Amino acid sequence: MKEEINKIKELLDKIEKSQDTEMEKSFKQSFELFELPEIVSSIIDYLQPLLLPYESAIYWYLFRHSIINNGDNHIRVSNRGLGKPRTVLTSSSGQSEGLSYGAVQKALSGLEEKGAIRKVGDTNREGTLFQIFLPDEIEICQQRMKEIQVEELPKIDPKKEADYYNIKENRYKIFERDGYKCHYCDKQLTRFSATLDHIQPVSECGDNSFDNLVTSCLHCNSKRGAKPVMEAIIDNKKSE
Repeated sequence: MKEEINKIKELLDKIEKSQDTEMEKSFKQSFELFELPEIVSSIIDYLQPLLLPYESAIYWYLFRHSIINNGDNHIRVSNRGLGKPRTVLTSSSGQSEGLSYGAVQKALSGLEEKGAIRKVGDTNREGTLFQIFLPDEIEICQQRMKEIQVEELPKIDPKKEADYYNIKENRYKIFERDGYKCHYCDKQLTRFSATLDHIQPVSECGDNSFDNLVTSCLHCNSKRGAKPVMEAIIDNKKSE
């Protein structure tokens, strides 16, 4: 029974190793199509803000010596190797030119918890084999991407986007806002005698938005022409 179990384990190990090999080949082939500046930008935008300082430094080190170095997203490293002086980062305490064993271990664990790296092999004298993931493959980065995309969606103001000049129902909203009174002479109007006038003329890139239209009687509308609003109001007062 024990022999059979061992054979099953060996078979499963072979299957896992073959899958890892295929994934590795696939990554190397697709890496040739990547635009490195875009990858670096995505790391800076979506991953780095989520990492602690030591996590960030170690991730960049792993990225530099794996993906950038040979297009392989696997790298074998040891805690002591990463902690050597002037290898990854100088200790923030200033007491050492390298990182302590505990600081490296904590940073690697943090990167694993966040899904930025994953152990894929046993530890030997040379260290532990890790697989490095890019932001598109990391769940917390995917979530950050969605949040940023929502934040960057254009804010639409219905009063500016809708057409309040040509659509009848919207025209009435302008009349109601102005109390059916002429903006220039205060004459009381009805929905049959009221017209709409553009504050900024269409000839000067004025639009049909809620804030660019005012209620006007036909006389003031035609009299104003392309005059600025305040000039039209002053002229109207002078003629009274």
